Amino acid sequence: MTSPAGNTLVPVSPESLARAAALLQRDEVCAFPTETVYGLGGSALSPAAIERIYALKGRPKYNPLIVHVADAVAAAQLAGGWPAVAQRLADRFWPGPLTLVVPRGAAVPALVSAGRPTMALRVPAHPVALALLRTARLPLAAPSANRSESVSPTTAAHVLRSLPAVPLILDGGPCPLGIESTVVDLTTAPPRLLRSGALPLRELLALLPDLELPAAAQSLGAESADQTARAAPGMLSRHYAPRAPLWLLGPAQLALTPAQLAALAPPRGLLTYEPLPELAAHFHRVEQLSSDPQAFAADLYAALHRLDDAGVGSIAALTPPPDLDWHAIADRLRRAAFR
Repeated sequence: MTSPAGNTLVPVSPESLARAAALLQRDEVCAFPTETVYGLGGSALSPAAIERIYALKGRPKYNPLIVHVADAVAAAQLAGGWPAVAQRLADRFWPGPLTLVVPRGAAVPALVSAGRPTMALRVPAHPVALALLRTARLPLAAPSANRSESVSPTTAAHVLRSLPAVPLILDGGPCPLGIESTVVDLTTAPPRLLRSGALPLRELLALLPDLELPAAAQSLGAESADQTARAAPGMLSRHYAPRAPLWLLGPAQLALTPAQLAALAPPRGLLTYEPLPELAAHFHRVEQLSSDPQAFAADLYAALHRLDDAGVGSIAALTPPPDLDWHAIADRLRRAAFR
């Protein structure tokens, strides 16, 4: 399939992988699936490719990129330092949805990490992503393949709609985990969680019991409102947002007053993890996802895309339970609702 802008969505094959690798080796970009979301990839060693990523996404240059590599050996070679804790985490969780922030190596352009002396690295667990990394023989800077601040893509069709100027999209089907990787900063003592993500926090804390977790109130707002360089992606106050304004519903708001309903622009969409028949009667489109947090996360972005595609004027989302298993989902919804 070719879009009016000329980009091409192709199924994964040895030929399409070779075509994508050739683009990357010429400092161009392509989109490809990972186990988390689709990424917009370019050579992490090429300032021209990195500039292209920022331009296509409309991404502010104070928001750094994650560098994807084929294995932990390649990660250690790119880094400017590889602490023992990084190797322990890599041995346990790579390939997988964990990103490690470590000192940036001299070969990596500063633009990748918004000028900071650190860099974010991960080994993806998707066979297409790994095959592309090995075919291109390059580390790939690869943020989500969508316009900045909008809902991340979990299918190739989402990429095609959001970024019509991307020259090639490798269609590897839906992303199985559905939200971005967990990001841990290893340049601080103790290590610090920068972004909750697809790696369950309980598993991470079992290996890193001293991991510093940010308070929800501290992760949004004034400290993130300026334009200083971030240590990792996913730290902007407004992020992951659908086109329709999103409002969070707390437990006390499950019976909305007429005034509260009137504040939600019609047609209204509802996103929930449990049946709410009385509340749902006031909404034109209801997305009831699984009450299992991992299954909910896998369908979250796709559900927000479906609500946008249905043309809703507003979205009300049920606030997740205050539980570690829902930590990443709560973070995504808070940022999507930020104004």
